[in-house]
Amino acid sequence: MLYSFLMVDLTRLRTFRTVVAAGSVAGAAESLGYTPSAVSQQIHALQKEIGLTLFERAGRGVAPTAIGRQIAREAETLLTQAGRLDTLAADLRAGRTGAVSISHISSVGAAWMPAVVAALAREFPELRLDLRLWEVTQGRGDDPDVEINLAVPKNRSGVAAGASGGDCIVEDLLTEPFVVVLPAGHPLAGRSQVALPELIGQTWIDNDVAKGSCRQIVVDACAAQGFTPSFQVQTHEEAAAVAFVEAGVGLTIMPALSLIGARPDPAKVKVVPVMSPVLQRTIVVRAKQALVHSPPVRRVLELLREQAGRSRGLDALFWTA
Repeated sequence: MLYSFLMVDLTRLRTFRTVVAAGSVAGAAESLGYTPSAVSQQIHALQKEIGLTLFERAGRGVAPTAIGRQIAREAETLLTQAGRLDTLAADLRAGRTGAVSISHISSVGAAWMPAVVAALAREFPELRLDLRLWEVTQGRGDDPDVEINLAVPKNRSGVAAGASGGDCIVEDLLTEPFVVVLPAGHPLAGRSQVALPELIGQTWIDNDVAKGSCRQIVVDACAAQGFTPSFQVQTHEEAAAVAFVEAGVGLTIMPALSLIGARPDPAKVKVVPVMSPVLQRTIVVRAKQALVHSPPVRRVLELLREQAGRSRGLDALFWTA
């Protein structure tokens, strides 16, 4: 190339390209909606800017010089690329392209994310989604745009320990109970509710992916009742834990939303809410403050609220009558 286009005014370059195509200043002015004087001024400024003569007289019009023709070819490529950049910027502002990273707990991944992702794929077809399992990535410095996990406990001042500050928003989505999944022939299977102490001495099956928050809620509740649950079978998947229950191995306790992904067979197991004490957890969403007004992140939050609303009360469908 004869010079660096990076320093050239793109408006002048577009005007130059139009004059070349029209064959005259007057024709270019008519196409662009400028006055001929304005077009001439832009061409003069461009020639001065790059230090080259781009046009010569040709009858009543003008024609590009040999250098002008070469510049015109380069300008075509540059202006096409600039147009693509403008389109990309517009798409990014509208959320039609780019990427959004979402970290979520496993139960949400099975119950909510398929519908959320399907809607985003329809509405933002060029958007790339980076989905991460929260139980696996927590503690690794992961910094997703949107994070769906569990509410952290509050300290004595009533402030959530470790709650995010002004760099993100935090919103409660769903507070749900824990349930016990029992073999269909278990003595407690016909009950409308089960008190936690009634499960002392039973064969417990662990199901927490990372021995994390959900497991700790159960262990702490048992400790408050004066016993420690005996997890005789350790598994890290809710569906696998339910499969063990269906085989008659023992019982497992999990949040009600997890039943959607675990898919218990009602002919083989019974699901009963745990009372005395009531066990529950709150699912929250955290989103980066700088992104909450971007179209895709705003839509993610709307879709999560919709899914949470549909999930309220659905757990009762699994309970023993």
